[in-house]
Amino acid sequence: MEILVLFAVLFVLLALGVPVAYSLFGAALATFALIDIPLVVAVQRMAAGISVFTLMAIPFFIFAGDLMYRAGIAERLVRVADAAFGRMRGGLGVVDVGASMMFGAVSGSAIASASAIGSTMVPLMEEKGYPKDYSVNVTVTAAIVGLLIPPSHNMIIYSAASGIGVSIGDLFLAGIIPGVLTGTMLALTAWLVGRRRDLPRGRFPGWRQFARAAVYAIPGLMTAVIIMGGILSGIFTPTESSAIAVIYTALIGTFVYRNLGWKGFTEAAAKSVRTASMVLFIIAAATAFGFALALLEVPAQLAALIGLMTENPILTLLIINLMLLGLGTFMDMAPLIVITTPIFLPVAMDVGVDPVHFGIIMMINLGIGLVTPPVGSVLFVGSAVGKIALPEMIRTIWPFYLTLMAALVLITFIPALSMWLPHAF
Repeated sequence: MEILVLFAVLFVLLALGVPVAYSLFGAALATFALIDIPLVVAVQRMAAGISVFTLMAIPFFIFAGDLMYRAGIAERLVRVADAAFGRMRGGLGVVDVGASMMFGAVSGSAIASASAIGSTMVPLMEEKGYPKDYSVNVTVTAAIVGLLIPPSHNMIIYSAASGIGVSIGDLFLAGIIPGVLTGTMLALTAWLVGRRRDLPRGRFPGWRQFARAAVYAIPGLMTAVIIMGGILSGIFTPTESSAIAVIYTALIGTFVYRNLGWKGFTEAAAKSVRTASMVLFIIAAATAFGFALALLEVPAQLAALIGLMTENPILTLLIINLMLLGLGTFMDMAPLIVITTPIFLPVAMDVGVDPVHFGIIMMINLGIGLVTPPVGSVLFVGSAVGKIALPEMIRTIWPFYLTLMAALVLITFIPALSMWLPHAF
């Protein structure tokens, strides 16, 4: 009965349009009241959920991503990718994927990537004669790559939610090869779709223009190099690296690119505070909800259920993936990481899956949820940036969905893709 109340309250509140954080907290309160636990416990669990040192990196990475957008880094990355791939038929689709990969490497956010790259690429592609649905489809699916290529603040949430201290540095390393693989597969899909739909072909501007675009983009790309180099060398922690990223980006935007003034800096700070507040409040509410799940022994019961269904590692991972894909269609990524990690991570570890590898599986799996109706937040960003109706987008997005699913299968069942770099370092 208690489990039924927990999920019934959650789904009813979500169906009524109540924000996810309030729905999670309301469900936890209703359950605590039913099992006679003081309601103040819910507030205590919320405070404990965000009183984690590693989570301090999230506001800084969000701030750094917004500063990068305002500093014009996204525009310079687009120029590099355009000079390299724009001459192919449908080449601007490949350019979109390449720019999203590079921007993901310095922002770590799918929403930031869809907003920044989409604002630049969608109007450009429309001007060159590309269909709007194609432009937006490429943009939103390529934004998922930013969740895998470090730094990714969702990996920090996973590390905190794991409860076993999964190394953030290892997670950052583990995401590089899967991120590049997924981006390459999406670029190939964009090219194939471009050929099938006979999309326009660009022209190569010459090696001098390409070299100039690459040189201008290097200072922005150095953000990712500084972050990863500092973490791997032990100069600073992942949390400290997020603050370094803000300082470096502010300096680059102000003194190198000269696009970032005091007004842009303060606007980025205000927007980042709002975004970080929402993310951390969702994490706090999800922690209270997760505590209610633990009290009702839902993780143990679900693990036992999966154990009864199969002990085969492949089938176990397949079941977990299907469950995560289903959950990702109606709930945002951050709360799902907090809620489902304590449930599924022990099950995965019981069949021999490394917790670092499982983190990468969760990143791409729940990332697919961000571009899946009805609650795909990246889809809504793409719809707003491209000024296109959601049904029109979804009608032609299926080749990119299939590509993301294929990448999920490869990342899930070929552990070496995720684990080679952490083992090498």
